[in-house]
Amino acid sequence: MVLNISNDTGDVIMRKNLVLRGVTVLALSGCLLFGCAAVSAEETVTFSRPETDEEVMLPKFTYDRDKIVEVGGRQGITTDGENYYVSGSTVLIKYDKDWNEIARNEKPFEGYKQEVNHIGDIDIFNNELYLGTEYFMDGVGKNIQIAVYDADTLTMKRTFPFEASTGQLECSGITVNPDDKVVCMVSWVGEESGRYLYEYDLETGAFKRKVHLQPAPQWVQGVVYYDGNYYLTADDGTADDSEADHMYRVTMAEDGNYATCTLERTFDDVTFQGEIEGLAFDPAHEQFLLLYNRGSRIVLGMVKGFYDGYDREISEVFVYNVK
Repeated sequence: MVLNISNDTGDVIMRKNLVLRGVTVLALSGCLLFGCAAVSAEETVTFSRPETDEEVMLPKFTYDRDKIVEVGGRQGITTDGENYYVSGSTVLIKYDKDWNEIARNEKPFEGYKQEVNHIGDIDIFNNELYLGTEYFMDGVGKNIQIAVYDADTLTMKRTFPFEASTGQLECSGITVNPDDKVVCMVSWVGEESGRYLYEYDLETGAFKRKVHLQPAPQWVQGVVYYDGNYYLTADDGTADDSEADHMYRVTMAEDGNYATCTLERTFDDVTFQGEIEGLAFDPAHEQFLLLYNRGSRIVLGMVKGFYDGYDREISEVFVYNVK
């Protein structure tokens, strides 16, 4: 099918919509023919072309590395502006504003009705920690749950089961979106499971929708909601080849069923290329926090030995000043 578009009076004008939806074709007068079908002057045909919008396709912030802090957990990071919270696969740790450890829970799975052994990236909202917990082994997850913990005691308060019919096969991270009053989970497992955001009602825990990521990052490790966007970390660089991992920004389409993923930052300035993990923004200090592991070889999400020069895995939070 060939569509001829002219700028002559009485024909069709093509214009860019720089807000969200790309290019709109508007029939000002006469008719626009698609084969034998006519489109009236009141009708529009909208194409989703985010590549025409610089605000969508370019990074939203700049990130200048400030310092590096070694921590005791390898999975997630969040902050309330006063304290820092770090998750390991089987531990929760609380640090004060100077990164001094002030609380630790090494038995975080007490009180569960289903067996779980893994915590992913975490978030904090209203003095409660939100965790995506599951039973994870060799790249396979089950018993996925949304778990809410007390930020003072680091103990579990309540859980919500995930909706299995969504196709989500694992939970690598979780975040609270207070603007839309939802909790959002992501999946590290690739193919269909890793191509979506999974949103649940913040109050009831009921499943609301899944959002198709276009294009979908590979091996999503963490998620955070900040200033109107979701941000995802992806373990898409091959550590054996010293390739950097990345962070992507998610811009929702108007109907909310799909979203555009834009490269926000390449982390080529870490100590050693290993495995990217959780992330957090700290608006109180205008900073961005990134958890990164180095030294260990990861196979199907599990530690399988170490790189030359390492006899243990080192987990570090990279602190960036954000502008």
